[in-house]
Amino acid sequence: MNKITCVCLGVRDMAKALHFYRDGLGYKTDCKEDNPAVCFFDTPGTKFELYPLDLLAQDIDPQNPPVSNPGFSGVTLAYNVETKEEIDQVIELVRKAGGTILKEPQPVFWGGVHAYFSDLDGYVWEVVWGPNFQYDQQGLLKF
Repeated sequence: MNKITCVCLGVRDMAKALHFYRDGLGYKTDCKEDNPAVCFFDTPGTKFELYPLDLLAQDIDPQNPPVSNPGFSGVTLAYNVETKEEIDQVIELVRKAGGTILKEPQPVFWGGVHAYFSDLDGYVWEVVWGPNFQYDQQGLLKF
């Protein structure tokens, strides 16, 4: 078991979340309607899914669904970029789409540059560039 095939975010409002990711940030999907039951996005190597939060909790345990607490859960998602300039571009896309910028782009101790934002449901993303990052033909980060 050494792969992640799908990352699912439980969202409070499918229409708003879909608008944020598809229309605001440009994630590619076959979802044409504005409020689908579920939506998958095509990203290199992993599917990215939006699913209603209440239904996800019910799916996990119908008798005792987990309660989602807003705020930092100790998990971040990362979007690695190939140039430093892309960090500013991504942060501006997020700002225009209605996300919250948690940390403006800035240098980090290991020589790269990063920023943090949260989406409409509070999921935290890091946008990061590294001077030694390399990518394969599918755009996947190689270490």
